[in-house]
Amino acid sequence: MATQEAPAPAPSAGPLAGRSAVVTGGATLVGAGVVRALHAAGATVTVLDIDGDGAKALTAELDQVRPDSAEALVVDITDDDALAGAISHVVESRGGIDVWVNLACTYLDDGADTSRADWLTALDVNLVSAVQAVRLARPHLAASGHGAVVNLTSISSSVAQTGRWVYPASKAAIAQVTRSMAMDLAADRIRVNSVSPGWTWSKIMDTLSGGDRAKTDAVAAPFHLLGRVGDPAEVGAVVAFLASDAASVVTGADWAADGGYSAMGPEQAVPAIPLLSA
Repeated sequence: MATQEAPAPAPSAGPLAGRSAVVTGGATLVGAGVVRALHAAGATVTVLDIDGDGAKALTAELDQVRPDSAEALVVDITDDDALAGAISHVVESRGGIDVWVNLACTYLDDGADTSRADWLTALDVNLVSAVQAVRLARPHLAASGHGAVVNLTSISSSVAQTGRWVYPASKAAIAQVTRSMAMDLAADRIRVNSVSPGWTWSKIMDTLSGGDRAKTDAVAAPFHLLGRVGDPAEVGAVVAFLASDAASVVTGADWAADGGYSAMGPEQAVPAIPLLSA
């Protein structure tokens, strides 16, 4: 008698099944890795991004896997009214918000020559908008009963990199505000953590290297114990874990998803990024 195979698990099964996640900046390469990981864990995912076409293409892909499980909203995260409107829409359409991921950022940075206007613009996107998003989403995350916030920082937050002042400073501020959020939101049963990726395959790396992943790995190797750049899916897996009940005792922590970069040490004064386009 033939053995009957067990039925395949429902597409929505997983540690985040039945939960609603929002990801800012989800249309980027790293953002898409995070969005796909949350979706694979069972969550419905709403992508907030100024790249409407990229966000819609990603969510259409996910809806093919699980119908009505992803949505794209074109939102400027520096506009509090737009953020509030997006949050209201998600709550109405998905029944609430359980997970919030602050990933959107700008790489605007001219080092020592950065103007005041560019400093303020970058801090508004990278820091202030993340804080305001959590402020606006807080009541809904609290109502969830298992609310989780994950802020994307960077290994750049803790080391000096020549020619870069603004981006590292903004990411260091996010790492600190994560700890402050974790302390003050704990009463609402909201966990807050951050993830610090090392060099991760991204649009800028793709562009500068001409799409040469092997070359990018070779440039990154001296600074990463694993000898390569990270993959967006690998960062996404860490975010999905922190968003789930498997991380129920974890809050106020910064997780290094950096291939050993922080253990090995900084790049110091070696301008390595230009080697990607050499």
